[in-house]
Amino acid sequence: MLAVELKIMNTLLKPEEIDLIVKGEHPSPHSILGNHKVEVDGKDSIAIRAFMPGATTASVILESGVATKYPMTKVHSDGLFEIILKDHSDFLPYLLEFQSNNHGVRLQEDPYRYLPTLSDFYLGNTGEGTYHQAYQKLGVHRKRCGEVKGFSFVLWAPNAKQVSLVGDFNAWDYRAHPMRRMGSTGIWEIFIPGISVGTLYKYEVLGYFGQRIKKSDPFAFAMEIRPRTASMVWDIDCYKWHDQEWLEHRSKWVPFDHPISIYEVHLGSWMRVPEEGNRWMTYRELAVKLVEYVKQMGFTHIELMPIAEHPLDASWGYQVTGYFAPTSRYGSPDDFMYFVDYCHQNGIGVIIDWVPSHFPKDDFGLSNFDGTCLYEHMDPRQGEHKEWGTLVFNYSRDEIRSFMISNALFWLEKYHIDGFRVDAVASMLYLDYSRKEGEWILNKYGGRENLEAIHFLKELNVNTHIRHPGTIVIAEESTAWPGVSRPTYLGGLGFDFKWNMGWMHDMLEYFSSEPIYRKYKNDLLTFAMLYAFNENFILSLSHDEVVHGKRSLLDKMPGDEWQKFANLRALYGYMFAQPGKKHLFMGGEFGQWREWNHDQGLDWNLLENEPHRKLQQYVKDIQKIYKEESALWEVDHDHHGFEWIDFHDCDNSVVSFIRRGKNSHNHLVCVFNFTPVPRHSYRVGIPDNKFYQEILNSDSSYYGGSNLGNGGGLKAEPVPFSHYSNSVLLTLPPLSALYLKPVE
Repeated sequence: MLAVELKIMNTLLKPEEIDLIVKGEHPSPHSILGNHKVEVDGKDSIAIRAFMPGATTASVILESGVATKYPMTKVHSDGLFEIILKDHSDFLPYLLEFQSNNHGVRLQEDPYRYLPTLSDFYLGNTGEGTYHQAYQKLGVHRKRCGEVKGFSFVLWAPNAKQVSLVGDFNAWDYRAHPMRRMGSTGIWEIFIPGISVGTLYKYEVLGYFGQRIKKSDPFAFAMEIRPRTASMVWDIDCYKWHDQEWLEHRSKWVPFDHPISIYEVHLGSWMRVPEEGNRWMTYRELAVKLVEYVKQMGFTHIELMPIAEHPLDASWGYQVTGYFAPTSRYGSPDDFMYFVDYCHQNGIGVIIDWVPSHFPKDDFGLSNFDGTCLYEHMDPRQGEHKEWGTLVFNYSRDEIRSFMISNALFWLEKYHIDGFRVDAVASMLYLDYSRKEGEWILNKYGGRENLEAIHFLKELNVNTHIRHPGTIVIAEESTAWPGVSRPTYLGGLGFDFKWNMGWMHDMLEYFSSEPIYRKYKNDLLTFAMLYAFNENFILSLSHDEVVHGKRSLLDKMPGDEWQKFANLRALYGYMFAQPGKKHLFMGGEFGQWREWNHDQGLDWNLLENEPHRKLQQYVKDIQKIYKEESALWEVDHDHHGFEWIDFHDCDNSVVSFIRRGKNSHNHLVCVFNFTPVPRHSYRVGIPDNKFYQEILNSDSSYYGGSNLGNGGGLKAEPVPFSHYSNSVLLTLPPLSALYLKPVE
């Protein structure tokens, strides 16, 4: 036995304190529970108090020397216990033993005997919203307090009256683990010893107006698979990366001077496993199959539709409830790290769709988080997207901007992501976006611009580029907002690239029209060149264009089956020759017939048919040409890289132009015939009197065409034509794209 004098006293607690503890409403439970120095009969003593709902008895096991158990006094029938160690003024290590009718005997460390796990420095910066790596402190983190291992749980909920940690370790009883409020910062904290990875938890918030609701952790690193919504304890620092060479190369990489061809993928429907109930493929399975395929096809990057956790499959991931958690549909956080790592080891970049514009109203998520509109605006004229049934982030709050910027940096730092495609930027820039008169509020200058969102986007782009050079940020922005992809120091928003939504709309309208009418729509082919160098554009054929009755790319094309394939080859030929980086949604590369369905895998069986195999080969070859011919990407964002030869031949629907590299002698001549009528002896002006090799002919029989062409190339003639001193006499196949390269 320990030589410690023990004396059981009547409780020193006030009735109102006991009442708050047993109700789980005490804002500072650590000031009551745990071990505390007290004075009894004028002498220093130690009081140890513990609360375990439903416990019938409790004991303290002192761990100094030989462990000795001492019974505690039950001071409230709900399970509040106390023991006072009289004449002992030093804190002692101890364990708690509880016995209950339902759970038998339970031995555990006491969470309430530990000091806060956050320093005053981080408390101040995190609480004020000035810390852009808030994920390092908020959420759940592995900690060691002395010799005891566990996890700290930290939450920002400034207007909550109380917050409790609930989970499968305490029967989801909010009374068992109330958290302490850290001063006036709005941060709540608790350290739980002995808890393990995989433990499920939530925060039960007693809201400002007295309502109780269980909330998922906004900073959770992992979550349950839908429809369950609990957060999951995870240590994301355990994975061993093998992509250092990639990261070092990326830090010196200038994206504008390189070919970028992005393959857009929805992981749940790229490929499934039909022989196993049509299940999803896992991150690790996809790492092998998807990366091998992308390498073979010649894409430089994979763009993942949102992989942050979301409850509704049909939202495709664009209604996020777990901003820091890769969806558990396909595996664990470590599995997703493996996927990214594998991509990098195979020379493939990874871009993710990122959604900072809105979030869903699910009651377990960010909505009305602490009983108030914490993450969203209170006024629905600012805080609600009625079109989408979602809520808008309140960018005027420093803490919300910190949350979002921290989230962006989190994906770059912890998952080595190479960039973002920022979703719905237009909805952020305009206060009246998708709103009728009277449904929105003017900014302080009387305008329609969302000044706070603009500030946020600039802050986001500055931080990502300073901290992670070589990563790229792409705006999905559909308006004429100036300077989207211009640096912030020049007054721009600071994005690297912008999707060219106008080009996508014009191209699909042109190519879906019958060739006989195309001569009346020639402006659709050429209009984008009027603004092509105002921004750093990406030419996109995205998922949005193959859903909701819009039909697949192949099915949009007019004519019989042969013409549909020829039209699609011509569209791809035109796309890869135009200035701008490239972006194609999955399935388009082999001619998916049906619209994309997020609940089904792509129709890979189509590759059993020759036209689909040959289209796939065409896309593979055009990607190879694209990467090898620097004239197609070296001067993408300057008018010196593009030169019209002729765009006036509307009657024949023939256009031609030149793409140039940084060396003006490095060029390609690109000629297109967008009717099914072959054009023989068609003269095209060219700059050099050289032999021009036909490096691409989309009408080759190798790709399913009629095999009409120019015998692999032809010599220029010193015959002036158009504004050139030389020309060639070409055979233009039907519905075709030709690339001609001068050779010595």
